[in-house]
Parts: sequence; structure tokens; C-alpha cells
Amino acid sequence: MRPGPTNSLTDVPGMRVGHATRTEPGWLTGTTVVLAPGAGAVGGVDVRGGAPGTRETDLLDPRNLVDRVNAVVLTGGSAFGLAAADGVVRRLYDAGVGWPMGAPGQVVPIVPGAVLFDLGRGGEFGNAPGAVDGAAAFDAATAGAVVQGCVGAGTGARVGGLKGGVGSASAVLADGTTVAALVVVNAIGTAVDDRTGELFATRFGLDGEFADVGAPAASELDAARERAAAAHQGQPVRPGTATTIGVIATDAVLTKAQCQKVSGLGHDGLARAIHPVHTLLDGDTLFTLSTGERPAPDLPSLHALMVAAGDCVTRAVAHAVLAATSVDNGTVDLRSYPDAFPSAVRMGR
Repeated sequence: MRPGPTNSLTDVPGMRVGHATRTEPGWLTGTTVVLAPGAGAVGGVDVRGGAPGTRETDLLDPRNLVDRVNAVVLTGGSAFGLAAADGVVRRLYDAGVGWPMGAPGQVVPIVPGAVLFDLGRGGEFGNAPGAVDGAAAFDAATAGAVVQGCVGAGTGARVGGLKGGVGSASAVLADGTTVAALVVVNAIGTAVDDRTGELFATRFGLDGEFADVGAPAASELDAARERAAAAHQGQPVRPGTATTIGVIATDAVLTKAQCQKVSGLGHDGLARAIHPVHTLLDGDTLFTLSTGERPAPDLPSLHALMVAAGDCVTRAVAHAVLAATSVDNGTVDLRSYPDAFPSAVRMGR
């Protein structure tokens, strides 16, 4: 097994990803859109967090009718951010893409989505993505390598006491099937082993993927512990202020039920990379899309695909944390992992 050409979600042929990023005064948020090819992809979802904000997830239940998804929206803004999907729906409708309802052009675009909490991190609590941001992310969508870090839905993300962001990873299986993941890491938990300062996820890298990332110097780890203790002193625990969301994709033929199961294995990948995860304070949600460009896998191949999907999620978390950049805007002061632990990230990255 090896990473795909870009080691990102767009290694699955036909998938496109676009970001809309808002960092002007008062803003620190954004929207990420994952576009399925052609008439759409078979979709599934698994919601594990205790404080989710979602759209159209019931539609993806294998017992229900619609079996094609045209796009998935991942966005900041908590419940307000669900409005970003409206812009994507309108763009798809204008292009004549959606679930057919009769005469030509009479379609209903199918756009599930999930939100994370980043309200107030830019300074103004009510600033959240809307339809214009969804449309902008749609317009920016490309089949090129996924831009990672503090972009799109990852703009205002945090993970534990560090800056979070968007991350992606892919794998090509022995039979040629591609599976990939894109995650937006905004967890109440941490991606860092408090005992060593190492990222939990890096041990799952492929072919030297994280060979230039290791354990930080003891002095950096001590300073990070002190900073974290000071930051959390006297801070109340508030519900619904986190959430890691994402999309898994593959070019293999899968049913809705199989897509749902893949999403469940993806959550196992989150659990390897973030501690704790799926808490009452998170709304962790993962979607899976199957483009169906390759044959349906037999049972051993399906097992391998599902295992790889979970590993892609784990690796994507590491890439999100490593690609993030520090922010200090007067409201939040969040250091990136490379800035907090410079000795852990060696030259060449």
C-alpha cells in the first residue's frame, strides 16, 4: 500500500475540493466543499459526537431512497454555518445537477453537510459562513492536490491547545483501488501525546510519510504543558465548542450500507489520532463517498479498503496539525504544532 500521487482526497478520480476562507477583521472561519463527479456518488455517514450540527444525514440511511450525493459541505460557524450549503445547492441546480424530479432541469441537488464550532474566534461571535461562502468554495473547487492547513473549514479550528486545520491523505491498495480522507480537525481533545510531545497519528504513516517528524526537546514539552495549564485555568467546560468532521472517498463500487460502515471505521482512525474523541462536547461526523469507477470489491478487498480508510483518517489528522499555522488575533492565541515544538519538525518538511 502506498499514498496516491498527491496524498490527498483528490487522488480519487473525479473528486474535487474547494475552500472559502474568511480572515478579515472580525472573522476566522470558512467553508470547504467536496464535489462528487458526474451524477454524484453513493454516500454514507456516521455521526459519533455528542453535539453534532448536520444536514441531510437521515437521507443517507441505507433504508432511505436517495442513493446519490452531489457534494458534501464542511464548514465553520456552528449551526449558523449550515447556511453555506445553500450556495452549493444553488450552484449545482444552475448546472442542472441533482436528483431528477421530472422534466430536464427539474433537479434537487443532494448536499449533506456538517459544521464545527469556531464562533467568536475571529472577534465577532455572529460572523459565520453563509450561502456566499458555499458558492465561493464551489467555484474554487479543483481536482489538484488539496490545500491543507488553516483554510476553508479549518480556518478557525483548534485541537486541544494548538491550532487545528484541514488535513488529507490517500492510499492505493494492492488491487489498484484508491481510498482517501479529508478531515477538519477541531477537537476538544488533543492530537499530541502529553508524555512525549509526539503526534499520536504519525506512527501510521506510509513509506516515510512522517520521517521528518519526531519527539520534541524536553524544554519545549515543559513549556507547552505550562502554557496549556495557564490557558485552561478557570475556563469552564462548555458544550458544543469543538468537532472534527470529514469525508472519506473511494473509487470502488460500494452500497450505502457499506459506505456507512466505512465511515464507522473512519471514526476508529480518529480515535487513534485524537484523545479524547467523540465526547459530549464534540460533534464528530464522517461521510463516505463511493464514485464506483472500479468494480465492487470481494470480501477480503472490502476489508482491506475499510482498514485503509481508517488509517487515511488517522494520517489526515497528522497532516492537518502539521500544516496548521499559528494565529494571534487579539481574541485567540493558538500556536501551531511546528511553532510549539520546532525541534520535533525537522528540516525538509
